[in-house]
Amino acid sequence: MDRDKPVTAIVSAFNDALNARNLDGMMALLAPSSVFENTHPAPDGTRYEGLNAVREFWEDFFHSSSTARIEPEEIFAAGDRCVMRWTYHWTDAEGKRGYIRGVDIYRIENGLIAEKLSYVKG
Repeated sequence: MDRDKPVTAIVSAFNDALNARNLDGMMALLAPSSVFENTHPAPDGTRYEGLNAVREFWEDFFHSSSTARIEPEEIFAAGDRCVMRWTYHWTDAEGKRGYIRGVDIYRIENGLIAEKLSYVKG
């Protein structure tokens, strides 16, 4: 991992790997003690700590959401923090398309994602 890579580039690479369902590519961008807070269930979501727990979440996510795609709307950084506004698109089992909008707040540590905290509208 290039530790001098801009924070927004690290987050964009993670999102690209997510959309490609490249789990190994995603995990390579995470710090060993990485934390991910999902949006479900409301109001606080579920917190996953450590690479094994985070990997297990994404494996389950890809299994249950085979058409999922995260489309960035805006991305910006301040220091070791990055914010990405996004639209999450999916197609359900009956073929009906849906989407929600939200935001992720990332913290980068030594060129790797240490935190990914997710929030949705509504």
